[in-house]
Amino acid sequence: MHGREMAAPKLSRKELVERLRAEFPEASHAMGDYVIEEVWFGGARLRRPYSDKALRPGGTLSGTTMMSLADFAMYVAVLASIGWVPLAVTTNLTINFLRKPAARDLLAEARLLKLGKRLAVGEVAIRSDGEDDLVAHVTSTYSIPDPMS
Repeated sequence: MHGREMAAPKLSRKELVERLRAEFPEASHAMGDYVIEEVWFGGARLRRPYSDKALRPGGTLSGTTMMSLADFAMYVAVLASIGWVPLAVTTNLTINFLRKPAARDLLAEARLLKLGKRLAVGEVAIRSDGEDDLVAHVTSTYSIPDPMS
């Protein structure tokens, strides 16, 4: 069963956007490089609007653009699932670049595979808007800090 049919997120999309903007005003992801389209308990879907500033030689979107989108999508999925714990951090991220992305928006769907007390493990599927085939597949682990420390 898909996570969207299960428990409600701990933080709504609106609450996440407001908190990110308030807590991280210097961070571009909170101000517009990314659009949080949907959150649910165990996942999130984000959009990275196309920008020719993200191109690398050869006319393709840069790997760092896809990696940062995946990392932020996982962060949003974790926060949507555990609540506002801004000090949750990436401990591992592995990306497989599968094909050249089209010159259009990128969509990332993050899905938590395991959510424990101290670690969250998930995957992120990245596609070009309007395409079914993945351009990148990511696995990632986040460390969740002890709320008592």
